[in-house]
Amino acid sequence: MLKRYQELPIGGVVVGGATPQLVKTGSWRSGQKPVYDQQRCIHCLLCWVHCPEATILIERGQMRGFDYEHCKGCGLCAEHCPTGAIQMLKETGGS
Repeated sequence: MLKRYQELPIGGVVVGGATPQLVKTGSWRSGQKPVYDQQRCIHCLLCWVHCPEATILIERGQMRGFDYEHCKGCGLCAEHCPTGAIQMLKETGGS
């Protein structure tokens, strides 16, 4: 059974927006971007735990979207989403 983020052992702390605020990396994303389906999300926050750039936006313990200005399109969030609430879609210009 999958564990919720609260049940994971304590490790390092990643401060939101791991990339310095002056360096916006979204313009050179991998060609794909994550898209969030709110209806499928169970707010397990595994996407947040696995995002290397801390681009998952959380509000009151629930996933609310992405910081596309810092997302590099690696797809780890979609890979670890147990319900398929995050899909990687081809970038169509802009963010």
